[in-house]
Amino acid sequence: MTEREMTELEKAFAGRQFDRRDPEVRRHMARVQDLVFDFNACRPSDPRRREILSQLVSGYSEYVFVESGFTCVLGKNVRFEGMAMVNFNCTFLDSNVITIGHRALIGPGCSLICTNHALVAQERLAGMFDDAPITIGGDAWLGANVTVLPGVTVGNGAVIGAGSVVTRDIPAGVVAVGNPCRPLREVTDADRLAAKPC
Repeated sequence: MTEREMTELEKAFAGRQFDRRDPEVRRHMARVQDLVFDFNACRPSDPRRREILSQLVSGYSEYVFVESGFTCVLGKNVRFEGMAMVNFNCTFLDSNVITIGHRALIGPGCSLICTNHALVAQERLAGMFDDAPITIGGDAWLGANVTVLPGVTVGNGAVIGAGSVVTRDIPAGVVAVGNPCRPLREVTDADRLAAKPC
């Protein structure tokens, strides 16, 4: 007996390349856009926001905080591993898996972009993609307006300076800034001592 062929939507959730023109994929993406619209249209105090978010992303709990202006494509490809904060106006193009580690902080205006179009124009017009996953490590912090590109891992405890464009993996426990983003130095004991609790 042969193994059943995966559907295009199953491929998408498995982090494999998939056909965006597939009718099931298109229906799912339309439903996600409706959920995103409903989430952003709710008042911040409306308890429906939590219910909508639990339908939208994976790993949702009461310790996952997502502010208004949030946008995603497939929803369930955004996978939270514990407590996390996603600030205002963040865009997650989750055409592959986006993993958000425990206690990660995502600053306002950040873009996590798994979608990677073909470089050759004819291939782009034919709908060819080479999407790749993104991982934001536990205790990592992305400052405001950081862009993370396909295939990048930001290590545990790394701090990415505001406005940076992260094109390559960033090691754990460093401060990194720039376009392209590069490590400047390690997060030190002095940094830890200087931090004041809220």
